[in-house]
Amino acid sequence: MAGRILVLNTGSSSIKYELVDMGTGERPARGLVERIGEESGRLEHHAGGGPPYERAARFATHEEGLAAVMEAFAREGPRLDPVAVGHRIVHGGDRFTEAVVIDDGVIAAIEELAPLAPLHNPVNLAGVRVARAAFPGVAQVAVFDTAFHRTLPPEAYTYAVPRDWRERLGVRRFGFHGTSCAYVSRRAAAVLGRDLAELDLIVLHLGNGASATAISGGRSVDTSMGLTPLEGLVMGTRSGDVDPALGGYLARVDGMDARQVEDALGHAGGLLALAGTGDMREVRARDDEEARLALAVYTRRIRKYVGAYYALLGRLDAIVFTGGVGEHDAATRAESLAGLDRLGIAVDQELNAAGSRAERAISPPDAQVAVLVVPTDEEWEIACQAHTLIGGA
Repeated sequence: MAGRILVLNTGSSSIKYELVDMGTGERPARGLVERIGEESGRLEHHAGGGPPYERAARFATHEEGLAAVMEAFAREGPRLDPVAVGHRIVHGGDRFTEAVVIDDGVIAAIEELAPLAPLHNPVNLAGVRVARAAFPGVAQVAVFDTAFHRTLPPEAYTYAVPRDWRERLGVRRFGFHGTSCAYVSRRAAAVLGRDLAELDLIVLHLGNGASATAISGGRSVDTSMGLTPLEGLVMGTRSGDVDPALGGYLARVDGMDARQVEDALGHAGGLLALAGTGDMREVRARDDEEARLALAVYTRRIRKYVGAYYALLGRLDAIVFTGGVGEHDAATRAESLAGLDRLGIAVDQELNAAGSRAERAISPPDAQVAVLVVPTDEEWEIACQAHTLIGGA
């Protein structure tokens, strides 16, 4: 079955969408609603080859943002008659290890998992509900960020915490950015001209959220994000790794409760905490002590995970940068791998500085470990998984 898949990637304050023609591979339409919940919301809708349709408005809720998306299609085209709608769902827990067709039971299960991803699962479901109402009878497919990491071995996903927490409460590492990792690892193999099954890779997805994943033979074997998307690398507003006793310490000395600590680490941590902004572009534009420290902390954490995952894999064919920062910030790429020459890891200054957005190698031609830049395409990955699930060729 060919036809078009509408992909909805509903984030905490934004909606990315794309219409994908599975017969031709073309993208007849795509767009973005951003700053949902703020006074200065914005929609940008691209259809055809002309200039985008833009609308500035306040979108108080994700439902209002999605309603504006439907209006943009009705006003600017193309005709919206998808054979399925693919939804990015951040947390599938241990219940969902592959894409599924959404029914009431699936929705209830995703709602039950919301405490593990309170910023994401509820708004992901907002997209599902609007799409079900807009396209009755059309298959709605959930594609889970956690599903790619279903191959983590027990020694990777098990925390050394009380048995009751693990068995009754389901405390374990799940990992995220799996949809991106699945796409990027396949494309990395294509760039290298090799079979993914024979490759050992480290994928660095660096955006507002950031993660490192060790991939062996196309299978996730370790990843930096854990029970929630807070663990691991330094991110735009998330702290990444901190001492697990921090919450208890803050409760004793400052009276903070668990929700306050969790909110601060997730929304007021990371680059925002160190440099006053969560936008890497703004940090790079400055030359002051705070910005320099933020960059040093950020890239040191990446380098630490690269070394750890290299040791874990035992060998390494390539390091792959993706995500907004990973794809566009040459300085972050170079600084994150600085000093690793003795491990066979090096970045060619000229190749790294080139402004190309194409898939490419940025390591010297004779490097022991290839360093690649591969733009991610989560929307295409979601469309492909949805298409396969509903019986596409």
